[in-house]
Amino acid sequence: MYWPATAEPWLEDVDVPCRTDPELFFAESPHDVEAAKAVCRECPVMAECLSAALDRREPWGVWGGELFVRGVTAARKRPRGRPRKTERPAAEVAA
Repeated sequence: MYWPATAEPWLEDVDVPCRTDPELFFAESPHDVEAAKAVCRECPVMAECLSAALDRREPWGVWGGELFVRGVTAARKRPRGRPRKTERPAAEVAA
């Protein structure tokens, strides 16, 4: 995961889970993005991470349990390609 050049004081002496698999936090797959957000929910500095990402205006990735897309938080990541004309049934989406 990218860490700014200036060290964040709240990050010192904290074992953050995103350091073990940084690629997960910049994933293309909506499933992987949700997995990254779940990892964030277990992080002891989640609120500080989100606040710092907002201050830095992070353009992409999962920071503090939120997905950033083009510098704005988004509820979920859209899959690649053209959107469907009709919604798929929930049972089909879960499969």
